[in-house]
Amino acid sequence: MAVQLTRRVDYPMLDNANIAYFPRIYDLAHRFFEECWEPMCGISYPEMIGEQRIGFPVVHIETDFIAPLRYGDTVHATIWLTKVGNTSCTWAYEFHNQKQELLWKSSQVTVCVDMDSLQSQEIPEDIRAGLLNHIAEVPA
Repeated sequence: MAVQLTRRVDYPMLDNANIAYFPRIYDLAHRFFEECWEPMCGISYPEMIGEQRIGFPVVHIETDFIAPLRYGDTVHATIWLTKVGNTSCTWAYEFHNQKQELLWKSSQVTVCVDMDSLQSQEIPEDIRAGLLNHIAEVPA
């Protein structure tokens, strides 16, 4: 089951071509990533990294930039998992605009780490259970 979130493309995200600058799109994706932890696992990302000292940094990304994100667009993000392993998981993202046009899609692998040592660790069972509830195949 995918999580769906929404944000607007704001002026500071634009480049000189008047479209969203690609690093800002990755920043937007990360903001969505942080937001999806509560609906998926019942814990906020700040609580997980600050109190539980568990993080999920990205170690691999594959992305397709399909159409520009324009100033004022409403980005509808759909996020789900395609794989949950012992220490890592693969996230799938799709961004559509208010016209339902596919703009961007990405596959991102994150690794569960201890925030103090930054060493990989097994995904805790309670978090793993939440992630597994949001696993699905990549749509064609």
